[in-house]
This record gives sequence, structure tokens and C-alpha cells, in this order.
Amino acid sequence: FAKFNSLKYSLRYRNRFLKVLSSVLYDLPAPVNLTIFWNFGSLLGVCLVMQIFTGLLMAVHYTPEVGQAFDSVVHIMRDVNGGWFLRSAHANGASFFFGCIYLHIGRGVFYHSFFMTHTWLVGCTLFIVLMAIAFTGYVLPWGQMSFWGATVITNLFGAIPYIGPSLVEWLWGGFCVGDATLKRFFVFHFLAPFILMVLVGVHIIFLHDTGSGNPLGVDSDAEAVPFHSYYVLKDLVGIVVMIGILFMIVFCEPDLFSDPTNYMPADPMKTPLHIQPEWYFLFAYTILRSIPNKLGGVLALAGSVFVLYLLPMYPKSLWRGSQYNPVAQFVFWVFVGNFIVLTYMGMCPVEPPFELVGMVSSILYFLFYIVYPFTWFIWESVIFDEGMN
Repeated sequence: FAKFNSLKYSLRYRNRFLKVLSSVLYDLPAPVNLTIFWNFGSLLGVCLVMQIFTGLLMAVHYTPEVGQAFDSVVHIMRDVNGGWFLRSAHANGASFFFGCIYLHIGRGVFYHSFFMTHTWLVGCTLFIVLMAIAFTGYVLPWGQMSFWGATVITNLFGAIPYIGPSLVEWLWGGFCVGDATLKRFFVFHFLAPFILMVLVGVHIIFLHDTGSGNPLGVDSDAEAVPFHSYYVLKDLVGIVVMIGILFMIVFCEPDLFSDPTNYMPADPMKTPLHIQPEWYFLFAYTILRSIPNKLGGVLALAGSVFVLYLLPMYPKSLWRGSQYNPVAQFVFWVFVGNFIVLTYMGMCPVEPPFELVGMVSSILYFLFYIVYPFTWFIWESVIFDEGMN
């Protein structure tokens, strides 16, 4: 065993690729006190690999043509061996992907991970690219909701002054959503995940350069352990649990996150009564439709995502994170509750009282990013006043 271990050790450090991989996954110093909320990064990596794998297997059977796209998906579900499993795992895997990334972002906001500027900015870019991939993927089945979702979202670019109409025609590849649009979306959806993998690599490099945060918000270099084997095993537990839940949904309730309207072929002559995106876009959809002006709605929609880029500009507090600040914790959990309300309002029709609730929730969403940094200084002043007394 000693000889085998010495050989393994030498190979790990002689080979250039294995040496880099070892420094990232094996010998990486990690804080000793990381909790389960630090597991979502590894879960996101598993989701990415799973989505690429199932997507590649389905791509060889998919036909990106208006007249055959819907039937090719039916063919995958009914005729391809294991095709029903691949599509269900891919479709539901997207929901797990976004669930993990929202929890990952939420943990970063709570523990002030946005002060690791480069890591945070690359992560925000990852999030936006992922949203684009998910949107184009939702169009590919070419059902009713796919077609009308593509029509509504691409038309939003028309609100951009001067270049809007030309940009919409370029996206469509013509004067309406059609065959050229579907082909372009398929090519983007096929290639973009590989760009995502590169961004993930950059994200990890920056993370390892600055070091990971921890629940205490203190410098933990003195109390660090190698990533293997403790955190590898800990992440494996989370991965097994996530895949187990995913398989339960795939086998028992594969249509849990699906819209029944999308099981009808696309019909440009028949508009669905209520057009809505997937659940992970509903918060932004509520913000979009809460503003009557088209350009204002588009700006608010973009702002709801791009506001994350501004968080590293916050002034730093004395404590790294909100774990010691009850005022910040209250504001943060109100924001989480409001995010859930925004998501639910996106499923409701635009009528009273849902319209008013959506408007108020949209205002509260942006208000959080203004109020949140002030909570740090409010609590600091309380602590110092008590200390002086």
C-alpha cells in the first residue's frame, strides 16, 4: 500500500493536468466550518454535467424545423430507448439547476460573498448565460407555450431605441418567429453550455485565488483542511440526495414543473389565454408586466438581474455577513419571502388584486438592494452605542 500511495502521489504531481486538478479538487485548503449552504456550488457542477450529457443524447434525435420539431420530441419520448427518461431528466434538471443557483446566490448575498469581486462578477455572468440557455431550450419543443413565449420575449428587444426593430428581425431571422428562429435557438442552446463550462472554470480559479468564505465571516486560513476527503464526502452526500429527489420526480411525477399547454403543437393562429414562462423566470416576468410602459418594463426586467453586478460596490461593513446582524437578517428574509410572492404572482392573471400585489412586490424587490447596506451601519451604531454606555 505504501508503494502504491507513493506512486499515486508522484503521478499526481508529475503530470501537469493532474497537478492542476489536484490543486483544485484534492489539496485545496478549505475552511473547517463550512455548512450545507456551501454544497450548492458542487451541486451546480453536477447539474451542468447532467444537462450537457442528457442534452447531447437528445440532440442526435431532435429536428430543428418548425414542421418536425414537436414530432421529433414526441419521437424521443415514445420511440427512442430511454428517451422518456432523458427528456424528463433534462427538463426537470433545469428546475433543479435554477433552484440550486438561487440558493447559491442567496447564500452569497447573506454572507456578503459579493465582496470577492471577480468571483461574484463571473458568477453573475454565469447566471445570465444560464438564463439565456434555459429560455432557448424552452423554445425547442415547439409547443404552444414555446412558440408564444419566444414571440413575447423576443418582441421585448423591439423596445430598445433605434436598434430594437432590427435586432428583433435579426433574432427571428425574418419577420416573425419561424424556422430560422428555431434553428438559431437550437445552435445557441447546443453551444452555449460549453461556454458555460469555461466560465465555471474561471469562476473556480478566482474562488480559489481569493479563498472561500465561511459562516463566521473571518479569515480561516489557520483553521483549514484539505478539500479531500472531508468535503468530497460531504458533497457526495448532497449529490446523492439531489439525484435521488430528481429521480423520484422523473419516475413518479415527470410533468411536475411542465405547462400542460406546451403539450399542444405550436399554433400561430391561436394565442393561449395565459402566457407564462417556467417557474424560475416568474419573478422577472412579474416585474416586467407590473410596469405599463413597454420600455420601462424591459428596463425593470433587465435591472432585476443586472442589479447583482452592483453589489460589490457596497461599502464594507465591520462583519463579513449578516449572521451577527438581526436587522440585516430580517430584511434579507423579507426579501426571500417577497421573491416567493413575485414568483407566485407570475402564475396569476393580470387582474385585481394580483396586479397590485405584483407592483408592490416589484418595488420591494428593488428597495431591498437600497436598504440592505444601511442595515449594516444601523446595527453597527447600535453596538457601538451600547459599548459606549
